Amino acid sequence: MKYLFTIVGLIFSCLLFSQEVIPDIKEKSALEIHNREVVISKNEKTGLIEQIDFNAKQADGLAIFKNIEFENGTIEFDVKGKDVLQQSFVGVAFHIQNDSTFNAVYFRPFNFMKPERTSHSVQYISHPKFTWQKLRTEFPEKFEKTVTPLPNPDEFFHAKVEVNWPVVKVFVENSEKPSLELKMLSTFKKGKIGFWVGNGSDGTFKNLVVKSANQ
Repeated sequence: MKYLFTIVGLIFSCLLFSQEVIPDIKEKSALEIHNREVVISKNEKTGLIEQIDFNAKQADGLAIFKNIEFENGTIEFDVKGKDVLQQSFVGVAFHIQNDSTFNAVYFRPFNFMKPERTSHSVQYISHPKFTWQKLRTEFPEKFEKTVTPLPNPDEFFHAKVEVNWPVVKVFVENSEKPSLELKMLSTFKKGKIGFWVGNGSDGTFKNLVVKSANQ
């Protein structure tokens, strides 16, 4: 049985073959926000949420979509960070159990155009056990890679995260070649989805599309 979850401009649709349910996302009450303030932008005609902006704050931040359950499939979105050293960590968390237990893939835009740091452009983590510090120390260069192609660090770019347990692949700007491909480290295999920002980071997200192939 396959389910298709689609949010275009953060419009959430759930398709079960020919049966369709559309719980419109119009308010922040559809999101579970942790350790951030967020500003939502709405489509003037539909009143639906189009974009989510995070403010900057110490520690990680999450905006979890309450109505999306995800196991395997693809997660696509557009994201904008900034080219400011150690102040831009932007990505998506999935298989979320709670605000401290999840898998995630995120980008460091400030590394995109720095030849000495491009290998630290995209990162996988699995909190709380496998933080970026632990993974970089114990498995150098395995769970973070260079982004291909390299986007402008100050502009929106497109990302796709493909999950087929236990493998996750990350594609950027519609490239057919993954920038990151690895086996996940978590024992949990399904949960919620949410936008994620790292310590001291703000970020802007839009055009989330989730296609879920549950088994």
